[in-house]
Amino acid sequence: MPILVIPFPAIDPILVSFGPFAIRWYALAYVAGLLFGWWYVRRLVATDRLWPAGPRMDALGVDDLLVWITFGVVLGGRLGYVAFYNLDYYLSDPLEIVKVWDGGMSFHGGMTGAALAMILFARGRKLNFWSVFDAAAAAVPIGLLLGRLANFVNGELYGRPTDVSWAVVFPRGGDVPRHPSQIYEAGLEGLVLFVVLTLVVWRTPALKRPGLVTGLFGVGYALARIVVEFFREPDPQVGYLAFDVVTMGMVLSAAMGFVGLAMIALAVSGRTAGPSAGPGP
Repeated sequence: MPILVIPFPAIDPILVSFGPFAIRWYALAYVAGLLFGWWYVRRLVATDRLWPAGPRMDALGVDDLLVWITFGVVLGGRLGYVAFYNLDYYLSDPLEIVKVWDGGMSFHGGMTGAALAMILFARGRKLNFWSVFDAAAAAVPIGLLLGRLANFVNGELYGRPTDVSWAVVFPRGGDVPRHPSQIYEAGLEGLVLFVVLTLVVWRTPALKRPGLVTGLFGVGYALARIVVEFFREPDPQVGYLAFDVVTMGMVLSAAMGFVGLAMIALAVSGRTAGPSAGPGP
């Protein structure tokens, strides 16, 4: 048995309400992540020494990109969760799909939606979409940090049973001490990955090789998520996919890691350079 069990903090998931309308910590985390990311990307694009010669986003372009990414993250994140984690439930009651405020977002789906939005944005402005990816990838861990903390406040995506001294009893997890896996994810996927990418971006010429920072983010996130999956309780409607170990999060993250390695190889080879690298209009 654990030496110390931490009771779940009595934090109301609703920050403030106005009649039938409520502002939830979960939604606020997404908004704050997007706004902090927007501010950070504006700083990046304003620093000439970081970028290769040629056209790139300016501050006004970042403002427009925020709108594109917001729609991509919300739509992709929700549809990804519906498709990969609870398809039968949502097919039986399609109206539940729009209830984003109740939780249920897939990072991998949100990332895919954001990527498609950035490709469309870059093509419309004749920018190298690899460089657009890099600017966004450098800021994504900020949103991950805040989002995982919001998961903890919601008491969702908790960890597996454990006897460690920092175990937490979650309201939805039964009378069982569990790993606070949301905090692990906030630390690894958020804080640690942000620090690593920040050092790479500001102290090396990584952004001058379009796609390199994106690839590093993909590999870094995949490693962090796979590690945490050993402590996180699988979604009950999915469970383990194989050997009572492999989870959906591991599979999706492994695929993301391989894509990240491919991006790194392309960036190092120079095949992503140039203002119109990638598919033409």
